[in-house]
Amino acid sequence: MMSASTHTPIPVACLLGPTASGKTAAALAFAARRPVEIVSVDSALVYREMDIGTAKPDAEERARVPHHLIDIVDPADAYSAADFRTDTLRLCGEIAARGRMPLLVGGTMLYYRALTQGLNELPAANPEVRASLDADAAREGWPAMHARLAAIDPETAARLAPNDSQRIQRALEVFLLAGQPMSALLNAPSREDTAAHWRFVPVALEPSDRSVLHERIARRFDAMLANGFIDEVERLRARGDLHAGLPSMRCVGYRQAWEYLDGAVDYATMRDKGVFATRQLCKRQLTWLRSMPERIVVDCCADDAVERALTALEQAVG
Repeated sequence: MMSASTHTPIPVACLLGPTASGKTAAALAFAARRPVEIVSVDSALVYREMDIGTAKPDAEERARVPHHLIDIVDPADAYSAADFRTDTLRLCGEIAARGRMPLLVGGTMLYYRALTQGLNELPAANPEVRASLDADAAREGWPAMHARLAAIDPETAARLAPNDSQRIQRALEVFLLAGQPMSALLNAPSREDTAAHWRFVPVALEPSDRSVLHERIARRFDAMLANGFIDEVERLRARGDLHAGLPSMRCVGYRQAWEYLDGAVDYATMRDKGVFATRQLCKRQLTWLRSMPERIVVDCCADDAVERALTALEQAVG
């Protein structure tokens, strides 16, 4: 099996892909062949009480193979890419010590990049993130954006004027991309790469025809609605300690359902906005994946996609 004492980096298969690409089915099929434990690479699955809208693996699936980093954070709290990196490196060691294989599965590419590249350096500019921040600023104004920054990075906000749009945008962009305040990144000491013990091998489920994935996304969102997604969000709202600005409630689908329950949009508009937002998430995920030339690509639209994924995963772990 795997030895944690060897100096040769241990290969760890990472099954990555956009939403609705079939990651869960492929992961469970691989777990039927190999003694693996799944480590979730998903920024929404960490939250408790958010099951339907996150397409969380069900009890039967989680009983078939151990899953980690699911249901570990209350929706009122935050969980960063830095937290993920720390937890995943620890889990890889613990799983290997049990004589089993860690299998990383998910679509939060920021988490994967944090794991494999670290977080000390400030992330490069991201046009999509900046466009989203500009749209928020157009609605709310830059003083409100400055207040948002003050809540997550008071040190940086304290040195910026409330209308310093360029620097406020950059500080918010860094937080969204890195999961840590800019001040923390700038103040962090250089560190030895604790991920060097592992060799993370990305297997990417990508569509040869994106319209196929779009159809899956629409069907899955409709199934979530039919299975009580709105009731789930109503229960979360009824707690009284959650609001639409929290990272948990800004997850795709939850933001649109919250707007609907606020009376800001009707049901049909909420549904269409939810599907559109999920498609946009899919687009961002594919952009991240295609920036990784080392990945092993599997066509998730193929009839034998699961078998192809299994072959790729076997290749990844050797």
